[in-house]
Amino acid sequence: MRKLFFISIVAAALVFWSERSSAQAVESDQWAATDGLGRALPGREQTRARRDDRKVAMFYWTWHTSPITDYRRIGNITQILREHPEAIDDYDHPAWDIGGNSYFWDEPLLGYYKTTDPWVLRKHAEMLADAGVDVVFFDCTNASLTWKSSYDVLIDVWTKAQGDGVNVPKIAFMLPFGPVDWSLVSLRQLYEDIYKPGRAENLWFYLHGKPCIMAYPDNLTDSPEDRAIRDFFTFRPGQPDIVDGPGRPDQWGWLETYPQHKFVERPDGGCEEMVVCVAQNANDASGGHCCAFNAPGTYGRSYTQQRGQDTREDAYLYGLNIQEQWDYALQCDPDLIFVTGWNEFIAGKHIGWHPARPYYPFAFPDQFDWERSRDIEPVKAWGDKGDAYYIQLVDNIRRYKGVSESQAVSQPRSFRIGRFDGWDGVSPDFRHYPGNTMHRNHKGHANMFYTNTTGRNDIVDAKVARDRRYVYFYVETADKLTPSTDRNWMMLFIDVDRDKATGWEGYDFVLNYEKPQDGKSVLSRHSGDGWNWERAAEADYAVDGNRMEIRIPRSLLGEFGKSLNIEFKWSDNMQEEGNIMDFYVNGDAAPGGRFNFVYDERAGQNR
Repeated sequence: MRKLFFISIVAAALVFWSERSSAQAVESDQWAATDGLGRALPGREQTRARRDDRKVAMFYWTWHTSPITDYRRIGNITQILREHPEAIDDYDHPAWDIGGNSYFWDEPLLGYYKTTDPWVLRKHAEMLADAGVDVVFFDCTNASLTWKSSYDVLIDVWTKAQGDGVNVPKIAFMLPFGPVDWSLVSLRQLYEDIYKPGRAENLWFYLHGKPCIMAYPDNLTDSPEDRAIRDFFTFRPGQPDIVDGPGRPDQWGWLETYPQHKFVERPDGGCEEMVVCVAQNANDASGGHCCAFNAPGTYGRSYTQQRGQDTREDAYLYGLNIQEQWDYALQCDPDLIFVTGWNEFIAGKHIGWHPARPYYPFAFPDQFDWERSRDIEPVKAWGDKGDAYYIQLVDNIRRYKGVSESQAVSQPRSFRIGRFDGWDGVSPDFRHYPGNTMHRNHKGHANMFYTNTTGRNDIVDAKVARDRRYVYFYVETADKLTPSTDRNWMMLFIDVDRDKATGWEGYDFVLNYEKPQDGKSVLSRHSGDGWNWERAAEADYAVDGNRMEIRIPRSLLGEFGKSLNIEFKWSDNMQEEGNIMDFYVNGDAAPGGRFNFVYDERAGQNR
C-alpha cells in the first residue's frame, strides 16, 4: 500500500511538472511582427492548426573560422565595387588586395563573425527556433572538411540553449556531392567523433528512426566498421545539379530553379523533401545550370521564372524569387522543406573558373552582391529592412506548419501595486528565454574583434491583466533587477492599435524611456516622426527583487471602454535608440528582434 501511495505521488508530481513546463513554454508562433516593408506575420486565423509532422531544414555554414578569411583586412564586395566600380573588370585591381581570396557580399548584422563565437551561435539558436526551423544541415561539401572547431562550440552552446528552453534546431551534415574518397573520410570522422559515442544525441536529427545524413554510402566497404556506419544512418545523398532533379531515388536537393522537383516521391504524389532557395547562381545562357553568380542574367533575389526580372531599385528586398518557390512547395506540401540558406555570406574570387566563361573576366561562383546572394540572416547595411528575409521565412513556415492554439486570456482582475499577489492565476504567460544576456568577447575575421557587454537584466516572463479602469503589466527577470537609474532600463514598448504606420515602428507608447522617480514610472507618447517621445503621464510601479509590476489607466492608452488588443515588448539596455534592429543585438528584448507579444482580451471569451 505504501509503495502504491508513493508511486501515485510521483505520478502526480510528474503530471504537475509536465503541465507546468507546458504552461511555461516559449510560444514564438504566437508572436506578431510587421517588417520594414509593411508585411505582417499571419496568425492562426490566416494559416491552420499546427502540424508537427511537417519539418523545415536550413542550410547552415559552420566554416566561418580559420583560415577561411583570416586575411589582412575584410573584403566586402559591395563596398569595394561602390568605391571602385572599375574593379569589376580587373582581377588584379588593388581594391581586391586583402591578403586572400574570400570576400563577403556584405556585412551580417552580427558582424564579420566566426562560427566559434558562442554569442553569435546563441543568437542563431534563438532566431532559428523562433522562426520554427527544425534542423540545420552543415555545409561539409568541400573536400573532407567538417569544421570540427565550429561544431564543437555549436554543440555546447545549443545544448545550453536547449536547457534554457530554446527549441533549438537539430543538427545534421551535408557531405560532398558524390561517393568520392574525401566524402568517405568525412563520413567516418563524423561517425567516430559524434555518432558512435552518442555525443550530443539530444541534437541529432532523425529520419525514419535513424540519424539523417546527406551523404553517399556507395563507397563504404564491407568492413565491420563501415557496415556499422551503413546501418546507423538514414542516407539522403545530395543532388548536385539544380535543374535535372533526382538522379536516384534516395537523393535530396539543396538548390533548384522553379518549379522545384519532388525528392523521394511517393506513389500518392507526396514526397519527403523539396527545396526553396533565396536565389540561384544560374541563368538562361547556362540552361539553368550552375554558373558564376556575377554572370549577366543570373536568377537573383528579385527574379522569378514566371515574371522575369523585377527592375525596381529596391526589388532585391521583397524576396520574389524565394516566394515563388515557397508558393509552389506549399502547394505540393512535402514532409520537409529544405531552405537555402542562412549564413554563407562568403564569395570566392576565381579566374579561369570555367562556368563563368565567357561572361566575365573572373568569377564569384556562390555569392556576389545584394541582388545575387542567397542568405536569410539579417544584413547590417539594409537598415530597418535588414531582417526582411527573416520575417518572410517566419511567415512561410507558419503557412506550412501552422500555428499553435493561443492561451486563453484570464478574466479581469485588479491589483494593488507593490503586493505582487494574484499573478499566478493570470494568463497568457508570456515566457522568454533565460541565459541569453551572455557577453561577447571573440575574434572575428581578419583584424576584427568583437565585444558586447550590454546583456544585463535577463527577461524571462511577462504578463498583462486588466480591469475596467486599468491595464496591469508584470515582468520578471532571471536575477535581481539592476537599479532603475541605469540607462534605458526595462523599457516597455506598447502598440495600442497594432498598426505599424502609427508611432515609432508601430509603438505608440514607451514606459521608462524617462527614468522612474519617486515611485512613479513615466509613460511617454510617440510624437512626430522617428524616435521622438513626449511625456504623457506617470504610472504606479513597484519592484521586488527580480519582479516589477505597473498600473496604467486605460484612458491614457486611449483604450477606455474598448476591448484591449495590443502588442508589446520589454527591452533592457537598448544601445542604438531609433534602430529597431538593435533588438536583435544589444541588451535583452522579450520577445527578441522585431517580434511582439500579443494581448487580446477577446481571446478569453467563449472558452
